[in-house]
Amino acid sequence: MRRLLVCALTILAAPLSAQSLLFRSPNLSGTWVPAPGVVQFNFLHRFYVTPGPGHNVSNYPTFTLAVGLPANLALGTRYATHSEAETQTRSNEVEVYGRWRHALGDFTVAVTPAYNFAAKSFDGEIGLDWTRGPVTLLGAVRGMSHAYHVDRSRAAVGGGMVLRVNQYVGISGDVASLLSPGLGEPAAWSAGLVFQIPNAPHTFSLQVSNVDVNTIEGSSVRGLFSILVKKPLYGFEFTIPLHLSRFGPWFHKGRTAAVAGDVNAPIGATITIGGMKFPADTIVITTGQAVRWNNSDPLGHTITFDGGEPGSELINPGGAFVHRFDRPGTFAYHCTPHPFMKGVIVVK
Repeated sequence: MRRLLVCALTILAAPLSAQSLLFRSPNLSGTWVPAPGVVQFNFLHRFYVTPGPGHNVSNYPTFTLAVGLPANLALGTRYATHSEAETQTRSNEVEVYGRWRHALGDFTVAVTPAYNFAAKSFDGEIGLDWTRGPVTLLGAVRGMSHAYHVDRSRAAVGGGMVLRVNQYVGISGDVASLLSPGLGEPAAWSAGLVFQIPNAPHTFSLQVSNVDVNTIEGSSVRGLFSILVKKPLYGFEFTIPLHLSRFGPWFHKGRTAAVAGDVNAPIGATITIGGMKFPADTIVITTGQAVRWNNSDPLGHTITFDGGEPGSELINPGGAFVHRFDRPGTFAYHCTPHPFMKGVIVVK
């Protein structure tokens, strides 16, 4: 038992690839997928306090577990202990889903097919987000074949925004609604205050919403079967990544710590990635020289340029990436699995 506890604490404290809540709002899942070989666990807990004199507390947790696959793919499931998808039993709700993500400049699109076992419904979502500086805008179009176990099919749309005050703090919000909503089907909304835990991949948010279950169906409408509920729900969300390579070499068989990129180019500067960050200072080199990034973190990173400059694939722990710059300019870059990691190269 003691060994199990020590192992669990070590995993939870490790700086590993995580979904950043600084890039999505509480009720929109965005376009994010875990890096290959990373298992993402998100714990969302919301609660409702009944009016006095009892002030009873009802808890509404939603657990998300997803695994990253190659080619920007992910498989995952959401489990909620309270569900409005089953009118008779209010049973637990399970949703399984897949996701494919593709970046298009400042835009990223994701396609998410899903199945909701409580509603016995084939669901889906097309998500889109746009990031520029401290702002991320999100949109979603959703479809459900047998929504809430009472409808034949429904559709919903949603939109949201995240404003990053700095690299550690952000505010977010969203709204979603069924198309042609009926009586007792108001729009779903949420707002959040987000914190990036320094030198860690974990993010934490304080939230207020009128949504209890955060599945595709649950975050599209509130009050379908509880129209008497007038007060909002409060809660929090915490993101926890698990990197499979820490559990043994069989999880990363075939992954090498090789040097990729322009390996024969003259090196003008060397950057060591560590502590979940790039060096804060701007790196200056001359045209024709290369920059080498050495990954000393226990997880993979990418060098992804904000413009059209070609970047790297995932740089495994102990690996390196070399890129030669053949034209002058300022080249900002970030890590795709950890967008809060940023750097700048100036080529003269």
